[in-house]
Amino acid sequence: MGAIERNGYRFEPEFSVIEQNGAIHVYNKGKFVEEVKFSFSGNYPEFDQIEQLVSEYCEEQGI
Repeated sequence: MGAIERNGYRFEPEFSVIEQNGAIHVYNKGKFVEEVKFSFSGNYPEFDQIEQLVSEYCEEQGI
């Protein structure tokens, strides 16, 4: 699963199958902004779930 870029921001997801959780690291112009944590079920998070989290983050932050 690769990074997602929107309006100068870069969202890099990472996850642990064993722990069933993950985080999206948010960067703006190469500088770390924050980490958005999430959980999932199954072998890996669905891409749609990651997209939804990024969309919600952008909406909340006005990006």
